[in-house]
Amino acid sequence: MPKIMIVYDSKTGNTETMALAIAKGAEQILNAEVTVKKTEQTTLDNLLAADAIIMGSPTYYGQMSAKLKALVDETFKIHGKLAGKIGAAFTSSGGTATGAETTLLSILQAMLVHGMIIQGNATDKHYGAAAKGKPTKTDIKHCEQLGERVAKLAQKLKT
Repeated sequence: MPKIMIVYDSKTGNTETMALAIAKGAEQILNAEVTVKKTEQTTLDNLLAADAIIMGSPTYYGQMSAKLKALVDETFKIHGKLAGKIGAAFTSSGGTATGAETTLLSILQAMLVHGMIIQGNATDKHYGAAAKGKPTKTDIKHCEQLGERVAKLAQKLKT
């Protein structure tokens, strides 16, 4: 049973909407155990227990939020113990060309430093799910697909 951890920060509710859609997609995979937590509710033990970690943040000046960054900074205490886990990212931003891709890359970069396996997408939204403002139906679909892809990969790696 793959354990999928979705961690997010959300100020306006847009990133939270995306997190819940990602969870819905992940739950489509048989026996996937999906947990969704706000950044401030997430512990290092939560991350250690997961097979896959999907992190999301609003875009702030082309970077992840300070709350998510604070959690990422705390992971130095478990450095090396996230290696081999699956990682993915998502973000919501205020407009086009406002740093969504660099926000995704800032999250993925931290995951790579931990030795995590990154789940990308060859067809669209290569670095992770992104929405401009309130997520549209298409954005929600991308989020669900991200959750499903990550859960499928986690399931493959568990067997």
